[in-house]
Amino acid sequence: MNLDDFGDLIQRPDGSVRRGAEERRERTGLAPSALGRLDELAEWLSAAQSEVPVRPIGRPKLVLFAGDHGVADLDVSGQPAGSAGELVRAHLDGETPAAILARRQGVPTRIVDMSLDCERAGLPAEVTDLRVRHSSGRVDIEDALTLHETEQAVRAGMALADEEADSGTDLVVLGDLSVGGTTIAGILIAALCGTDASVVTGRGGAHIDDLAWMRKCAAIRDGLRRARPAMGDQVELLSAVGGADFAATTGFLLQCSVRRTPVILDGVVSAACALVAHRAAFRAPDWWLAGHASGEPAQLKALDRMGLDPLVDHGVRVGAGAGALLALPLLRSAAELAAQLPVREPESGASTAAGATGASGAAEILEAT
Repeated sequence: MNLDDFGDLIQRPDGSVRRGAEERRERTGLAPSALGRLDELAEWLSAAQSEVPVRPIGRPKLVLFAGDHGVADLDVSGQPAGSAGELVRAHLDGETPAAILARRQGVPTRIVDMSLDCERAGLPAEVTDLRVRHSSGRVDIEDALTLHETEQAVRAGMALADEEADSGTDLVVLGDLSVGGTTIAGILIAALCGTDASVVTGRGGAHIDDLAWMRKCAAIRDGLRRARPAMGDQVELLSAVGGADFAATTGFLLQCSVRRTPVILDGVVSAACALVAHRAAFRAPDWWLAGHASGEPAQLKALDRMGLDPLVDHGVRVGAGAGALLALPLLRSAAELAAQLPVREPESGASTAAGATGASGAAEILEAT
């Protein structure tokens, strides 16, 4: 498998359609800056849909990739190692902030278990049927996955993107349910941005203390050493220091771009996967929006590298797509305004009448002279 092949498969959103959306906006009579960034969002979505006026978002889907990471055994997370399955159950029970927000906005959720460290029996079959393994390896001392497992996870993500596109999903809100995931994200982003471990080490959603932060920084440093020899190949990089959920998310993002399905990214984990996908296909980020600023320094590094600017910044740290869901009403509002604001069509006789008046005035001047 060579992810660089996506570079030829992914095209940018339709530039001529975007110009058409801009021209339509100019005919609404509103001042150019009256709607601020809402205009930009509506034009982006119109280009992604290849439609003017833009079609309001009708079938969004929250997609969450779930996995445990062996690096959590180093006590680098605010959650106990191997407990991502509990996060999945809480979301399925509707008890998490993201579940509540998704329910309130009428957004169905799809949870995909790629490497939970728990028995399948406690979870619905539609959640666990793509699992690659129990937890990913401890990346400071061993590979996260075998190459075969990495390719299996990437292909699973690609297949899920095709399923969503074929079922009519017109926008994906992307998130994760993981323990140890922010450490893995820090390693990948540090490797791809060429920076040190301390620059990308954050406190995580559960806000770890100073000792845990130092352990996390050391784990990222050790993982970074193991990542550098694999920098020439994205699949090898995900195998060495990624995880099954990261590999699946990367494949999902790339295939969403192929299928022209727009995506709202959530926090640092989806940003890290997006950065890997960006390295394989430089046009892919044109299909993504950064939902929010999560407060993780690694996320900001990744978004800056891809030229993505977060839509909202409310200090939300809970993950699982909650921050991206908070950005969804903004995008929906932009689409509704662009679709429903009346436009002023040019008066057919206005230019002719003006020309006649001008000619008559010129004749009178010549007669007077």
